[in-house]
Amino acid sequence: MSTITVTAEQKDVLVGVGCFVTYTDSKAGQTRILVGQRAGSHGAGTWQLPGGHLEMFEDFETCAKREIEEETNLTLPLQDIKMLTATNNIMQDIKKHYVTIFMWCHIPEAAIVDVKVMEPHKLQGEWQWLTIDELVQKKPLFSPLQKFVDEQDLTFLK
Repeated sequence: MSTITVTAEQKDVLVGVGCFVTYTDSKAGQTRILVGQRAGSHGAGTWQLPGGHLEMFEDFETCAKREIEEETNLTLPLQDIKMLTATNNIMQDIKKHYVTIFMWCHIPEAAIVDVKVMEPHKLQGEWQWLTIDELVQKKPLFSPLQKFVDEQDLTFLK
């Protein structure tokens, strides 16, 4: 696992990958999304998807698979991870600029028992499974996720 250090004055655009990990709740018949509350870095206290930085020469699917496993203990089948879109996130107030690649993987309901916090220094509390309506109401959302919610068709999450 590599660590990317971003100085107070970021000089280059960085690429982040966020992944909608979903399952269908058989009791409620609803899709649920894995989210957690950020700790210890920019956006601390905001709600996020699992994910992280794209590494050199890494494809989006491999990055999503790696980051999900590092953060949640879930092992996603590479062939089931799909790209949704990218957003351009200019964060003038904190002098950061990211392109965020949004991925999606729908998992079997039985797999959710494997989820655990693997990086407690990066997450406040536990991972949570929310419906899209619950996610949209969570405040504050991490700015790239907020931009996605504001600009994208969310019906695939219903």
